[in-house]
Amino acid sequence: MIIYNVTTKVTHAINNRWVQWMKEEHIPDIMATGLFHDYRICRLLEQDDSEGPTYATQYFMDTLENYYTYLQEHAPRMRQHAFDLFGDQFVAFRTVMQVV
Repeated sequence: MIIYNVTTKVTHAINNRWVQWMKEEHIPDIMATGLFHDYRICRLLEQDDSEGPTYATQYFMDTLENYYTYLQEHAPRMRQHAFDLFGDQFVAFRTVMQVV
């Protein structure tokens, strides 16, 4: 199994709106691609939250091919939409992991 992990630090100003957008729009859009079979969103604890909270969103898929398809066919549009909505009020980095 492959896990696509997106760690995102958001400002306090957008936190509630961002979480709502993730749950109601962004995650459902990603799941609708049919490339992932499950997900989870977590808030990181024991982090410096002075500038805002940090979240890890994990999307689970069966193959690396699904990940590459997501990157080529969907990721640019979805990332741009996040920037259109929230501008520089968040920073995200992505990792890909394999369950062993």
